[in-house]
Amino acid sequence: CCLTAMDPFDGSSVTETLRRISAELGCSPTSADVAAYLDKHDKLRHLREHFLVPKIADLPPSDPSLVDGTKECIYLVGNSLGLQPKKARQYLEEELEKWAKTGVHGHTGGSRPWAWAENNIEELMANVVGAKTEEVALMNGLTVNLHLLMLSFYKPTAARHKILLEDKAFPSDHYAVESQIQLRGFDPQQSMLLLKARPGEETLRTEDILEVIEKEGESIAVVMLSGVQYYTGQLFNMAAITEAGQRKGCYVGFDCAHAAGNAQLKLHDWGVDFACWCSYKYLNSGAGGLGAAFIHEKHKDTIKPALMGWWGHNLDTRFQMSNVLDLQPGVSGFRLSNQPILLVCPLQASLEVLQTMQALRRKSVLLTGYLEYLIQQYYTKDPAQPHKPHVSIITPSDPQQRGCQLSLCFSIHIQKVFQELEKRGVACDMREPSVLRIAPVPLYNSFSDVHRFVETLGHALAASS
Repeated sequence: CCLTAMDPFDGSSVTETLRRISAELGCSPTSADVAAYLDKHDKLRHLREHFLVPKIADLPPSDPSLVDGTKECIYLVGNSLGLQPKKARQYLEEELEKWAKTGVHGHTGGSRPWAWAENNIEELMANVVGAKTEEVALMNGLTVNLHLLMLSFYKPTAARHKILLEDKAFPSDHYAVESQIQLRGFDPQQSMLLLKARPGEETLRTEDILEVIEKEGESIAVVMLSGVQYYTGQLFNMAAITEAGQRKGCYVGFDCAHAAGNAQLKLHDWGVDFACWCSYKYLNSGAGGLGAAFIHEKHKDTIKPALMGWWGHNLDTRFQMSNVLDLQPGVSGFRLSNQPILLVCPLQASLEVLQTMQALRRKSVLLTGYLEYLIQQYYTKDPAQPHKPHVSIITPSDPQQRGCQLSLCFSIHIQKVFQELEKRGVACDMREPSVLRIAPVPLYNSFSDVHRFVETLGHALAASS
């Protein structure tokens, strides 16, 4: 088997792939030559060219005495804020120019009419999350959409009033659920059912989630979990959870903020009742970008919005101003206001690139697996050197139970390590007291990015000791 005939993205195990390539190259699996080979044979490598990668010198914490500031930074924080699409500026300038030249006529004119601009890219968004176009609406921010959805799907009774969520759900989800329960006159202490990992474990076992649903299901009104858990990076088995919850008579919804554009979702096929997500992480729409919501088509005639707005009115009759609501079916009826055109523009720029989720997922499994392999090779706890700083990975090792993010837990306090990484041009995410969330995004990160990070981590650890 000659090297040029090998496909490193053929689905083989990461370790097998790395050993096979390194054997042919005549180097160690940890060599930078392996990363260079993987980048050369990455059929998606051109996608990086659609994004702006900051230079190290432009990052405020970087130290020019430690690293070459002219190089691109090692950007591994797309799980917090995605990179800027190059076309975002062009699209924004087009709309600013239209506004300047045509004023109010921009609502109905040009290639991106403001009155329905978001509708024109909903098919692109639906493709990303595995939904039908009519099941997706671009509107608001994530937590606003979560509240709008919960107002309609959470209908508590004396017997069925609980909402099931993770014990360590993202704060906005926790607050939204808590306030929705209080709004209905129930006590969060009694109605919030929190899923906790087993003692000594960081992540939730699928069988434990399903067991709680089976045991408590008749008292649960809504199962409301993350698609990917923000802290641990765990990808939940959304299909199994949906099936289990609905079998017990519960509505099942997901916050897909860390899943959309990261994992391969099939919201329609899985029969998920509702979902919502932001677009500034893996969907690269910019800070505070336009959010999205999903309601399965099976509910389009039965689930109605609790709050009404003009933008939920059928577009064909909206401007007749009759004050007789002609409500759009399904999730489109949940719209309240017109969407900011300046938020539509960067999202469009990203979604036009992000249309290969199956291929991106295939690359992601290898890219994150490569990061995991290198971390384990260099930074696993060494019994012979008990005082040497080491790293453990709290994200599941099974690729089917994670997206691209690995949550690295350090044996030393993370603040100093994080600062040393930033000085050396690494953009990543810290969570006190000991976790770094590292997300090699397949859309624009390379295998060389991962190798550079692992190498730089060694220097940061040495400087922190």
